[in-house]
Amino acid sequence: MLVLEYKAVVNKKQAAAMEEAIRTTQFIRNKAIRYWMDSHRESKINKIALNNYSTALRKEFVFAEELNSMACQSATERAWTAIARFYDNCKKGKVGKKGYPRFQHDNRSVEYKTCGWFLHQTKRQITFTDKKCIGQLKLLGKWDIHAYPVKSIKRVRIVKRADGFYVQFCLDIEVTLEPRIDDAEIGLDVGLEYFYSDSNGHHEENPRFLRKAEKSIKHAGRQIYKKEKGKNQRRIARQRYARKHLRVSRQRNEHSKRLGRNASKANALVAYEDLSVKNMVKNHCLAKSINDVSWGLFRHWLEYFAVKFNNTVVAVNPRMTSQKCSDCGTIVKKSLSTRTHKCSCGCELQRDVNAAKNILNLAKATLGHKESNATGVGTSTLVGENLLGQVLTVNVESPPSMYS
Repeated sequence: MLVLEYKAVVNKKQAAAMEEAIRTTQFIRNKAIRYWMDSHRESKINKIALNNYSTALRKEFVFAEELNSMACQSATERAWTAIARFYDNCKKGKVGKKGYPRFQHDNRSVEYKTCGWFLHQTKRQITFTDKKCIGQLKLLGKWDIHAYPVKSIKRVRIVKRADGFYVQFCLDIEVTLEPRIDDAEIGLDVGLEYFYSDSNGHHEENPRFLRKAEKSIKHAGRQIYKKEKGKNQRRIARQRYARKHLRVSRQRNEHSKRLGRNASKANALVAYEDLSVKNMVKNHCLAKSINDVSWGLFRHWLEYFAVKFNNTVVAVNPRMTSQKCSDCGTIVKKSLSTRTHKCSCGCELQRDVNAAKNILNLAKATLGHKESNATGVGTSTLVGENLLGQVLTVNVESPPSMYS
């Protein structure tokens, strides 16, 4: 799978049409969820039944009929994705909440399949042909979509973000492998003092993007409430606030992408901690810092580039990795404030470097536990499915200039 993304140049009429298409997608998805809630106990509801229900909605509502039929099916497929996830969690006996399907209130995308659009023959433009009247859009970006056959485009998605609209193309193309520059092995210990410390003794600084932009973000947030409700100036203030958060999000993504690529390109084995970030952020004292460092995003890119560079990534249980001596295996108890590991065997290391060495040793000894991702492939969007679950096996590498 390959995903190419372009910035769309739109006018006010086209922007209103795309927002209407996005709202229609949300409406159809929520109606499909309600249909399942009301009917699944009386009769078996599956993906095909929901697709048929989208046809009934198109006959009942004029605004739904204006949206392309396959785009309506994509909306019901999103509903089925939530339902299927709930069923899977129940079957697996997942502890805690099972993810019961909920109604969506903040949808920001509409997804077309193989019809309802066509590309311009020579120029970088796309035209949407359904009755929503989106029309022709100019695409900005460095990717060359015309280098790929049109038949390989399985999905076209319009995404609304704080700085405008984007068009994504999902192509049925295998990710090309690249050669590694070395076949070394490395263990990574992530933290808050440093972004990560590796088993070679290198410390990667924590950029703290949110902390650096926090003053500006808070100022932009206060400006919203100084504007009168319903006025244009309040809408502009909200957009300014959203763009600042979007910038922080993109900074995190590019930073994690760069480090993940460098680690995968230079190592045949990358070992990291299998952290449960969802549980860790329950500590309200550290939640903002943990979210700011984005360990989950870094892991995502490590696993993606493991496929690209054909290396092995292993997630290991981090238990006692900071307390255990990486040289002799003796348990040396230390508090969080103790940043140096000193053992009676003579081993003296920075605490995080010692943990990274233990993580690498565990990975080489056990190749991770059952749930570790030893090949670098996690979840992916299959051909014929929607882009909602597009996570790991898509090529979303992009030059920073696309996001400027």
